[in-house]
Amino acid sequence: MASNEKVLFLPGDGIGPEVMAEARRVLEWLESNRALGFDITEGLAGGASYDAHGVPLTDDTMEAAMDADAVLFGSVGGPKWEGLDFSLKPERGLLRLRKEMDLFANLRPAIVFDALAEASTLKPEIVSGLDIMIVRELTGGIYYGEPRGIETLENGARRGINTQVYTTPEIERVARVGFELARKRQGRVCSAEKANVMESGVLWREEVQRVRDEEYPDVELTHMYADNAAMQLVRDPRQFDVIVTDNLFGDILSDEAAMLTGSLGMLPSASLGAADDMGRRRALYEPVHGSAPDIAGRGLANPLACVLSLGMMLRYSFDLGSEADLVDTAVSNVLSEGLRTTDIMQPGKTGVSTSAMGDALIRELDKVGA
Repeated sequence: MASNEKVLFLPGDGIGPEVMAEARRVLEWLESNRALGFDITEGLAGGASYDAHGVPLTDDTMEAAMDADAVLFGSVGGPKWEGLDFSLKPERGLLRLRKEMDLFANLRPAIVFDALAEASTLKPEIVSGLDIMIVRELTGGIYYGEPRGIETLENGARRGINTQVYTTPEIERVARVGFELARKRQGRVCSAEKANVMESGVLWREEVQRVRDEEYPDVELTHMYADNAAMQLVRDPRQFDVIVTDNLFGDILSDEAAMLTGSLGMLPSASLGAADDMGRRRALYEPVHGSAPDIAGRGLANPLACVLSLGMMLRYSFDLGSEADLVDTAVSNVLSEGLRTTDIMQPGKTGVSTSAMGDALIRELDKVGA
């Protein structure tokens, strides 16, 4: 790997700075122990940016994100900024990053570590060994379609309008991401939509099938209605390998799959753009959890989702699979030792602070990475 890979850290609000600090320690360990080089810079986003600059994301920070090889994001939002105009809310900074970087594919792994199988709300025999990747289309569909809005009708009633719309290129590119991932996993993709009642679902099903038939005949493809997929995730989640779905259904299904693992504090994510001629993709990595303002600054936050997001960055942006595996192994081993932050605490386990969990990760990296 070149010695000048650019990584932009955007800690954001709430517990973001705390969990990002531990992820940065892991990255610095890799620099020192794996002869890797990163050009690390840090910026403001969300409420922190609003407090300093009056906007949730400055043009300079946006430019830095566009220039970076990868962005690692913490979290945004909190009660402090709830009274702001919609255009100035902290979350608008994150949405701007996603939109202007054209991050169309959101990768949400749902992995149950052996040590946390008992923490799931489902029986251990249902979730033990779970390893699903949900690929959610992130920049199209009903969240962005036009027309949209709220209008008052002639009879005085009000009507809310949102439009579900997809084009062939939008479906093709996210389908390809799913098929490429499946080739490196178990070779199976399930495409979820509502082709039984929605024309956009019919198009989605037809285009995903075409891409598979023309470009990925070696990958097994099945189709499933999104409501059935929601049921199957609870009934038998291990039947899935990669799930590819649209923005709305992906939002719902990925949150459902997240809770199979026992805690949002354990879940990373990646948002990827299109590959350029050199194979480089713009990419943003972030833990799934929110800013958790109620515990911010108290040393209670779980940094593991942010550390695992860093692992995804190593894997997908820098093709450092062995280093990503090292990070994953360190997380698994620390959990097996019985160390727990408050969100994943179990009877008989040892409670630790955010920084103490980071200390344990570094010690484990020293062991397994020697």
